[in-house]
Amino acid sequence: MAANKFGRYIWLVDLIKNHPRITFRQISEAWADSGLGDGKCLPWRTFMNHKEAIETIFDVIVECDPKAGYGYYIADDELQGNNLRSWLIDSYATLNQVQADSHLQSRISFEQIPSGSRYLQTLLQAMRKNRVVELEYQSFNKPNAYTFELEPYHLKVVRRRWYLIGHSPKYNTIYTYALDRMLSVKVTDKLFDLPADFDIDRYFEGCVGIMADDDIGIERVVIKTYDWARWYIKTLPLHASQREIARDNNSITFELWVRPTFDFMQLLLQQAGQVEIIEPEWVKEWMCTLARDIWRRYHPALPIEENVGTDKNNKPDNDRHDDTKQTE
Repeated sequence: MAANKFGRYIWLVDLIKNHPRITFRQISEAWADSGLGDGKCLPWRTFMNHKEAIETIFDVIVECDPKAGYGYYIADDELQGNNLRSWLIDSYATLNQVQADSHLQSRISFEQIPSGSRYLQTLLQAMRKNRVVELEYQSFNKPNAYTFELEPYHLKVVRRRWYLIGHSPKYNTIYTYALDRMLSVKVTDKLFDLPADFDIDRYFEGCVGIMADDDIGIERVVIKTYDWARWYIKTLPLHASQREIARDNNSITFELWVRPTFDFMQLLLQQAGQVEIIEPEWVKEWMCTLARDIWRRYHPALPIEENVGTDKNNKPDNDRHDDTKQTE
């Protein structure tokens, strides 16, 4: 199949899914304006052929609603439950549009993942065949690289980094490793069975990043946001559970049900002094400890009051943010 034809299918799916109902006339006019049709409207026969191809390739059914002015829509909201398919369509639709509008290419910038894609194909091959991989890995908090075997379960992108989630046959535990810290990846002849009950969404339930720490339960966290951070966090929620519970002229208060891990604290620290943790108390005290650490970094010779009694038994280890549940 020609790449440009595939791109047309992607464009059409993306257009329809972003409208509750859209008529063929609107689709045809959008086609003419998109740069894909050289300024010409979309022929009816071409639209019907594309509609059929979309169902065959993507398993996405486009239907027509006579009660809504014969508007077209995605049946049963097919894309909502498939994150990968939705992500691929969104990404390719944007790239396809930029390529079609060549005069815009120099005016649009994309954020790149700096490293980690080197071993993607190898890991995908191992996952496809359910084969154990041998990893040579260099951790951030260990002086020397080490080699071990892992059963690759899942690949995940978090904040411009690829991560591999897999099961250690040696320790019988699931661990997470960053692809950009892998020095080599070898696919072995050993086979493994992916557990039928393994659910990546359940594994990362309550997580805001890559740390799936069973030692930290899902808790109700309340934060109060000020200045521009209140609107930033409102429009770009920290977690799917986030909801607004109060506001005044100067602040918005949000409630979240999350695992308050180190990467969650990092997200809050990105807002500098415009976020205040209200509860739970141990998370609030942990933030105070981090604030004191920042103070010492900039003023090592100046004293600082130790007036917050942080319970270190309840505070997660800051050094664990390098590799979640990693083997030695």
